[in-house]
Amino acid sequence: MNKSELVAAIAGSADLSKADAENALNALIGSVQTAVAKGEKVVLPGFGTFAPSFRNARTGMNPQTREPLQIPASTTAKFTVGSDFKNRLNP
Repeated sequence: MNKSELVAAIAGSADLSKADAENALNALIGSVQTAVAKGEKVVLPGFGTFAPSFRNARTGMNPQTREPLQIPASTTAKFTVGSDFKNRLNP
């Protein structure tokens, strides 16, 4: 399912126009991104949790030249599936 299919599904199930459904989806995505970028967790009961995850600096290897290279520390987003969602996947 891509974004336009998701927008159509939201519009159909919530009795909204596609434009309103897309605005709501964009607002949700933007809010989650902003909160996680600030270091906050976003918990959606029944769905899952978005949280920032810190990755330490490490030494990697260039696969073409096999030379070692330093990979800097970074922060990424982590998603943990909620129990209701997991139960739907594994009935």
